[in-house]
Amino acid sequence: QVQLVESGGGLVQAGGSLRLSCAVSGSIFRIHAMGWYRQAPGKQRELVARCLSGGTTNYADSVKGRFTISMDNAKNTVYLQMNTLQPEDTAIYYCNVVVTTTAVNDYWGQGTQVTVSS
Repeated sequence: QVQLVESGGGLVQAGGSLRLSCAVSGSIFRIHAMGWYRQAPGKQRELVARCLSGGTTNYADSVKGRFTISMDNAKNTVYLQMNTLQPEDTAIYYCNVVVTTTAVNDYWGQGTQVTVSS
């Protein structure tokens, strides 16, 4: 079993900042990737940022320069620092991890709401 616990969402004014965290636990042999996706009302879920085990990071063009993803390998935790938030960043943010337990699988967190007011 793999568990993901997200925290850090909330309501913030445009231009503000939030920090999301996602802690992963369970019978994990190896973490291959950790990342954040988001889904706004009426839209498809999209990648926000992802960090691979080798250190490579990927960002959506819309958040480059404003969001930073980081991993604490000792804590099996991934963070998303979100600065200069805009109303269009409003969405449910989901943590996603790709891990090896008995096989390679990906898992999703329950989602955390981020609302940016104008």
